[in-house]
Amino acid sequence: MAVPMEKLGLSKHEARLQNRIDRIAEHPVYSPLRKPLIKGDKTHGDVSADISRIHEGKAGAAWWVAFAIAVTFLVTGLIAGYLTVTIGIGTWGLNKTVGWAFDITNFVFWIGIGHAGTFISAILYLFNQKWRTSINRSAEAMTLIAVMCAGVFPIIHMGRPWLFYWVLPYPNTRGTLWVNFRSPLLWDFFAISTYFTISLVFWYLGLVPDLATARDRATTKWRKRFYTILALGWNGSNRTWSRYETVYGMLAALATPLVLSVHSIVSFDFATSLIPGWHSTIFPPYFVAGAVFSGFAMVMTLMIVVRKVMNLQDYITIKHLDNMCKVTLLTGSIVGLAYITELFIGFYSGNPNEIFMIINRVLGPYAWAYWIMFGCNALIPQLFWFKRFRTTIPLIFAISILVNVGMWFERFVIITTSLHRDYLPSSWVMYFPTPVELGLLLGSFGLFFTAFLLFLRLFPVISVNEVKGVLRYGKH
Repeated sequence: MAVPMEKLGLSKHEARLQNRIDRIAEHPVYSPLRKPLIKGDKTHGDVSADISRIHEGKAGAAWWVAFAIAVTFLVTGLIAGYLTVTIGIGTWGLNKTVGWAFDITNFVFWIGIGHAGTFISAILYLFNQKWRTSINRSAEAMTLIAVMCAGVFPIIHMGRPWLFYWVLPYPNTRGTLWVNFRSPLLWDFFAISTYFTISLVFWYLGLVPDLATARDRATTKWRKRFYTILALGWNGSNRTWSRYETVYGMLAALATPLVLSVHSIVSFDFATSLIPGWHSTIFPPYFVAGAVFSGFAMVMTLMIVVRKVMNLQDYITIKHLDNMCKVTLLTGSIVGLAYITELFIGFYSGNPNEIFMIINRVLGPYAWAYWIMFGCNALIPQLFWFKRFRTTIPLIFAISILVNVGMWFERFVIITTSLHRDYLPSSWVMYFPTPVELGLLLGSFGLFFTAFLLFLRLFPVISVNEVKGVLRYGKH
């Protein structure tokens, strides 16, 4: 039997107020201005159960089919890599004019894919964007895997990959043989290794509370031992949480500049040269916007599949996809502006070599690749101005795939069309990739999806502790 509020020493006004608070607690009212980020009136226990069942249960048939396809692609890439190392770069379609082509294209493409994870996790965290909580864990994992895929290609380009450690400037017995600190290729190494290290620590630190949850829920010995080691003795005390949040914020602040620096340095591989079409000061911001653009497209592609297959529609909602579409629209518009600016700068310079390069790029033998790039990256994302396209999942999925196709062709166009016709018409040549190069491309996708599928089976795909913190978002 309920005790009257007056007997508890409350006035009539205080009693009415308390009754209203109790009714709201029992039946939460959604704000007309803020829609809840998580649907279904989930409790903390529901969140732990819904997300943990994905990596605790047995893999379904769809996962095994996807894993088999990914491993097949990976094996194809390993065979292509073996042929490249044992026979040589002659297995590629390079020639005396086109010295860079397919594999550098793949390298820059994968580095760009890895940018969305740090952007979602670090920058949106610092700006207190609550909608990031359902997608940041997968985006961070995607970042690490994409950077690993990218790192394969510079190592292959070394010719003798077993000597890759020579790029480290450490005291050695090789006499005066030192790395060239003036080379942007060396800057790539330092930028990417730093980016990978910070991203790995950031991802792992955010994962620790969820690893403790997985440890406490584990029912098999190997899972119990596995998560106990990785959880680092997490006990969930107030002191532990306080230190965790402090360090997490510091890492977010450290990771944020890397979003701008890494792809800027990658762009210096081209911008510091004297080749028409490459030496442009617009490349650093242009490359950064393109990286975030392609990264968000890949995140949307993966999240749409994951939310459907793993039944996570209550956690990855249309609101999350809508916000990612808006970021994609913004960065796609910046990329489109960069394309137009690049054309204007080339003609405005009056340099006949720059003008010829632009005309050749737009109307030459690789014009088909240029217009695929322009259409997929500058025109198609403009559909996201309309809410119907931002809230219709099949349309979002199709556009996200087209964006990644366009961004791969962007790197191909920049590299190949700037090289295949140089100053001497006698050395003009067409470039065509060989089966070995196509195998390396398939292998990189195989590595990416194999690692991502293993991530889904071993770790929480959504940040359990952060989602619990936004359950009351949008409720009175």
